[in-house]
Amino acid sequence: MNKELFDFIEACPTPFHTVAHISDMLSDLGYTKLCEGEKWEIVPGKKYFVTRNHSSIIAFRVPASAVHSFMISASHDDFPTFFIKPNAEQDNGNFLRIITGQNSPSIYSSWLDRPLSVAGRVSVMTDDGIDVRLVDFKRPCLIIPNVAIHMNRSVNDGAKLNAATDMVPIYSTSDNASTFKKDLCALANTDMDHLVSYDLMLYNPMRGCEVNDMIIAPHLDDLMGVFGTLKGFCAASDFDGVMPVFCVFDNEEVGSATKQGADSTFLYDTLIRVCEKLGLGAEDYRRAVSNGFMVSCDNSHCIHPNHPEFYDKNHTLKMNHGVVIKTNANQRMSTDAVSWGVFSQICKRANVPYQLHSPRSDLPGGSTLGNISNTQVSIKSVDIGLPQLAMHSCMESAGARDIEYLVSAMTEYYSSAIFRNKDNNGYIIKK
Repeated sequence: MNKELFDFIEACPTPFHTVAHISDMLSDLGYTKLCEGEKWEIVPGKKYFVTRNHSSIIAFRVPASAVHSFMISASHDDFPTFFIKPNAEQDNGNFLRIITGQNSPSIYSSWLDRPLSVAGRVSVMTDDGIDVRLVDFKRPCLIIPNVAIHMNRSVNDGAKLNAATDMVPIYSTSDNASTFKKDLCALANTDMDHLVSYDLMLYNPMRGCEVNDMIIAPHLDDLMGVFGTLKGFCAASDFDGVMPVFCVFDNEEVGSATKQGADSTFLYDTLIRVCEKLGLGAEDYRRAVSNGFMVSCDNSHCIHPNHPEFYDKNHTLKMNHGVVIKTNANQRMSTDAVSWGVFSQICKRANVPYQLHSPRSDLPGGSTLGNISNTQVSIKSVDIGLPQLAMHSCMESAGARDIEYLVSAMTEYYSSAIFRNKDNNGYIIKK
């Protein structure tokens, strides 16, 4: 399972590549691609997917009978990194540097002295307009060098790194005949005159590895969530009248307030459009949402062996001890007593251990997809994840057995139906 996860991460260096890779996987499994700008034909018993901005994707299976409930999962495919600016090349006579800007706070030191690569998408001018193409250097081509300790004796005393000066990568020496843009054009199969624009980002090209009972890889936050929910979604046996929905959103690391983020209309647009095509009215849609459930899957913080003081002693997380159910008093997580109870039963039915997490009261932590997506589609939701170390680092680590736990839990989840009971004061879980 971990080798398959490493293969998945290697194929997904950017959100654009993640969506393209998942699209290929779903197409191979018989899913039909829909386009938001075209008319949809939705047939009961068939399966479909749709993308937005090449960086977010929603897949679903239409039940043969009338839809009365949605079973949804949501994860994100973006990660903290450095984006290459439009006028990026800067030759200072010694080195060709590439000017970047950060999208979200990351652990700067983890990016230093490490071979880095570049991937993303480019816009190319054609006779008909603009063609969008994915590019990936697939090899180390940049490095952000540290200052030698001989010049910076305080480097181990908590030296502060500046994004505009310390985190600028080198592409080559000034003597090199090639340039970044020339190499980029060769990858995009175009020339300098036809290259219009790009969304390019740095990434760590090192392949993941397993060390004793741990895994070490880039982008575990949140490609573990994407991979685990996708595997469960594809492996599940469907429940009559329930529409399983798999979502991957971009831009979680910058707040999700984009046209393709969890705070967009993407999920609502997709669900309401499917209902309309199936002849269901507005009330039918709202009943299905009310009877439905969402699992928001994004990793959580394993207890750090060197700094246990950052954790609530009653809510510490361990690697290889199962799925995390996350709560937060300030509502940054969507979990409540009901959704916590429901998902704990899903884990028990799947024979998957689970852990409970709440952050230390003076360290509230970040938010994630559950409550954000709930602003557009108000549905009962739980926030879960897997414990990891060094979140927002260029290289992260997690438990070697935990991805299998997540896949098992999500397979059980997608094979179930969760809906309100007759008295409307609880939920029934059927399989």
